[in-house]
Amino acid sequence: MIPLDPLPNLIDQVYSRILEAIIDRTLPPGHRIRQHELADRLGVSRQPVSHALHLLHRQGLVAESGRRGFEVTPLDPLSIRQLYEVRGAIDALAARLAAERIKIDVSGRADLEGALRAGRAIDQKTALARLIALDVDFHSAIYRLSGNPAIEEMIAPQWPHMRRSMATVLAELDYRTSAWAEHETIAAHILSGNAKAAESSALAHAMSAGQMTEERLRKADKAA
Repeated sequence: MIPLDPLPNLIDQVYSRILEAIIDRTLPPGHRIRQHELADRLGVSRQPVSHALHLLHRQGLVAESGRRGFEVTPLDPLSIRQLYEVRGAIDALAARLAAERIKIDVSGRADLEGALRAGRAIDQKTALARLIALDVDFHSAIYRLSGNPAIEEMIAPQWPHMRRSMATVLAELDYRTSAWAEHETIAAHILSGNAKAAESSALAHAMSAGQMTEERLRKADKAA
């Protein structure tokens, strides 16, 4: 990890850097986190690291381990499936609302088309972190296009967990292509104003991703 500049929002920077390391598995599940080692690697004191770890602990991304220590929590297959069940309902609602508003929200349409163009540029060499960011950008564009800010507000606290789960399946080359094919279908229905089809395709996409992630996690647990 690259050392950070000592800016006023240092705790936020440390939090973001540790979170990214958890998501891309630089800090894998079960990894014992030593605050002094993280502080040295980031070029900061232990205080912002401690604050950041406590924020991550509240989100369930790290757990207490031993005296004043933490470790990266594992991804629980059942919890991930339940999370995607909720996300499926939210994504379906967002896609339906977005399709209903597509003709009146010019900037929202442009954002969705831009996210789609960016996703079309991926290939087998695209870094995992980039794949996750593009996936988040695509769905976020739909949430904004829906015109209901409560959707983004509700989903925001779950993004760290979903980004971790995305890494499980997006690391597989075949799924990268199929995921964006499903994105193309969702976007086509939204852009054409077909609210019912947009709703059903968004739900199917979320449920498929959730099922695949759960299966991969259970398979990894058995192999461990």
